[in-house]
Amino acid sequence: MSDLAARPSPYPPATPHPQVNPQAPANPYPPVQNHYPPTPLPRLTRPQGGGPMIDPESVVLPPQIPFMRRIWKSRWLMHYNRLLALTLLINLAVAIYALGSGNWFTSDGVALGAVAKASLINLTVAIGFRQQYVVNLLFRIATSVPTSWPLKIRWTAGKVYHFGGIHVAGAVAGTAWFIVLLGSIVYHQANNLGSISRPLAVVSAMLVMLLVLMIVFSLPRFRAKYHDNFELMHRFGGWSALGLFWIHTVLLSASLRETGTSVIGAVVSSLAFWLLIAVTISIVLPWLRLKKVPVRISRPSNHVALVEFDHVTPFAGSSTTVSRNPLMEWHAFANVPSPAQEGFRLTISRAGDWTAKFIDEAPSHVWVKGIPTAGVGNVDQLFKRVVWVCTGSGIGPTLPHLLAKTAPAKLIWATRNPRKTYGDALIEEILEAQPDALLWDTDAHGKPDMVKLAYQAVKDFDAEAVITISNKKLTWQVVEGMERIGIPAYGAIWDS
Repeated sequence: MSDLAARPSPYPPATPHPQVNPQAPANPYPPVQNHYPPTPLPRLTRPQGGGPMIDPESVVLPPQIPFMRRIWKSRWLMHYNRLLALTLLINLAVAIYALGSGNWFTSDGVALGAVAKASLINLTVAIGFRQQYVVNLLFRIATSVPTSWPLKIRWTAGKVYHFGGIHVAGAVAGTAWFIVLLGSIVYHQANNLGSISRPLAVVSAMLVMLLVLMIVFSLPRFRAKYHDNFELMHRFGGWSALGLFWIHTVLLSASLRETGTSVIGAVVSSLAFWLLIAVTISIVLPWLRLKKVPVRISRPSNHVALVEFDHVTPFAGSSTTVSRNPLMEWHAFANVPSPAQEGFRLTISRAGDWTAKFIDEAPSHVWVKGIPTAGVGNVDQLFKRVVWVCTGSGIGPTLPHLLAKTAPAKLIWATRNPRKTYGDALIEEILEAQPDALLWDTDAHGKPDMVKLAYQAVKDFDAEAVITISNKKLTWQVVEGMERIGIPAYGAIWDS
């Protein structure tokens, strides 16, 4: 039985945080020469603790980079869309080959096996780029780039989390190829070409319907408005599609097998068989780690729940998916491990029906599955110094990096009355890790211009990059604002 309930709280009693502490340990990071000219700014006193406030209205942003460089920094040409376009272009090249020298489509019929392979390869790639082990591997490779390498290379490597563009393009292209396959099967049946069975045509039609529905439910506006339906469609529709693909592979192999070859031999020797094994393993793996674990929940306010786990100690910058009903909805939250303690915490803010019910009811157990998965914040390892910009519960994904000191960092956090909302213990923990953190109380001072605050922090701290953890609108605002003036910036892209 877990001893979670018997463990004392990791939070020390709250004590006033001094504005100046002569006993504070020296900064472990060597001083660097600031590459930006100093800008004198008025300072504001604030009772929340942390470093002095900056008047963002006094910050003057530098000129934007030249237009031809700037257009590549817009969201329309971000790396996500570039990878999406590249994947679709590869498929277009295959289609041109198929229509030309490949001779996939002739008066004698269609190369059904080739079209089926094109579809399943794309769908396997789409699923693979969402697999947790693959995601962690991609981040490990990208963040292994040394900080001594040129900034331009590290800037690009930091965009590793845009791999979702390959996922989307693979799903769309795979569905398109399968629609072509269905049309080709119908054509073969109508013209008595080959031994195409009626069950094969029926299963193909069912798969097309499922694949199209999954794409429709994944459209950004639909997904945002009906996220629970999107999640259920992806889960149950995906499982159904996987089963139908196994049936389809057997039926297609039986229809295309050469004389004297058994059905089992035809199936095992097909590429589709091995791709489906890989896809099945990818889908099943997270569910093999499904477990119900005890939690301890504290609520500093009715807006936030701090949830403690002790079943595993994840790495800083990872996330855990949590559910109260494992067959229904799952929600991912950033893990907050403490360097000197086993287990981890989640910071859950009231942001919808599920989180509101979770905070109000404070369950004693929750379901978890899969493995801790790397997130965008891990790119901080690519830079000598970074500025973290977060709002509200964005402190959750940010805090583990500050505690683990994964890179020298400067924190800017804007939120409603920090101590009242998140509690003295959490604020003191933040200030212990970041004595000069800028904690902006939006109740007292309103919402600041985060782009200007981020730029000033980059100058003061001589940082190389900015990482933003906030809502969609502000994240885009800060990322685009920084990159247009030549500063690497990163933030979630809401592609899942």
